[in-house]
Amino acid sequence: MNADAIIIGAGACGLMCAVQAGYLGKKVIVLEKNEKPGAKILISGGGRCNYTNQFATASQFISQNQHFIKSAFTQWTVEDTISFFETYGINGSEKTLGQLFPVDKNARDVVAVFTSICADFGQEIRCNADVKDIEIVDNAYRVSYLKNGKLVFLTAEKLVIATGGLPIPKMGATDFALRFARKHNLNIIETAPALVPLTITGKDEEWFAQLAGNSVFCEVSNNEISFEENILFTHWGLSGPAILQISSFWRRGELVNINLLPQHDIIAILNEERRTNGKTLLSSLLNRYYTRKFTDALGKFLPLTKPVAALNNADIDLLGKTIHQFKVKPAGDKGYDKAEVMRGGIDTNEISSKTLECKKLPNLYFGGECLDVTGWLGGYNFQWAWASGFVIAQQL
Repeated sequence: MNADAIIIGAGACGLMCAVQAGYLGKKVIVLEKNEKPGAKILISGGGRCNYTNQFATASQFISQNQHFIKSAFTQWTVEDTISFFETYGINGSEKTLGQLFPVDKNARDVVAVFTSICADFGQEIRCNADVKDIEIVDNAYRVSYLKNGKLVFLTAEKLVIATGGLPIPKMGATDFALRFARKHNLNIIETAPALVPLTITGKDEEWFAQLAGNSVFCEVSNNEISFEENILFTHWGLSGPAILQISSFWRRGELVNINLLPQHDIIAILNEERRTNGKTLLSSLLNRYYTRKFTDALGKFLPLTKPVAALNNADIDLLGKTIHQFKVKPAGDKGYDKAEVMRGGIDTNEISSKTLECKKLPNLYFGGECLDVTGWLGGYNFQWAWASGFVIAQQL
């Protein structure tokens, strides 16, 4: 045997698993396809790394089994994540909605925490290691990978697959975990891009494109859920935090409702303005809440040049619907190239929630994004990665 365990994938889950195994005196070898570990960590949060969320619970995750992650989150809590990073000099600062970013540090420092601890424990991280096959030989896992054009073989009693999901192929994303699971007849929940910008085509495309660069605080909702954050207009549609959030719940063909003024009642504002200054133009009233460019664009739907006192009942009804019930039917999304995470994955019914061991293949563990566990935007997916890495390490 070359080690107590082989870990495939040096992302957030794989690195945490290697470190925690080191604390327990276990020897692991981590195989990473990229030339450096932590590729997605390094680009997260614009290079700043939103490494957890103070409010992370099972309710901020999408899965066929909403309860699956509760055991992992009990074994490794948000407080454990915060304490772990503080121990190694990374203190968190809340940006918004519970999102924690390092103070005076960045994503490179986060990755360095793991690589330095691995070095201290003698845990090997072998980069540029492209895994080609996994065989089960004499109750052990035999992994073959390409290194500098040569096939290398490793054997260990236990195997961890933490290769992530399909988003951002240019960063080395791969369907390795899904292919392996299918090969061994594990069920896969249908996958799709999540936390991804949405596209607009057809007759509405030009209207959205003219607003490219404009950001508006909105409530974005469908029949299932709603989010209040900024949306960003782009040349091809909609992005920004609220759109990324709703994208995980959106299905092709569905409408998305956008409340363009969620913290106010535009009709109440209008009635007050009519009472105090009926000569105010509707455009002037809206300019108090939006950029002039955005107000002008609303002229496609609203009588902006009318004084508020001159608005009739139909105008007022149209104003309320336009501002508070702006309907959008996205044509699609920007795909895995622009998605932050993958929705769906290996069915959690195939995995023990307490240990993350595969029920059909003893001593094989899956963690992180390859499972059917998808968090909201804002550090939730990192919390799942750290927690699943910790849980698996306890079994090695």
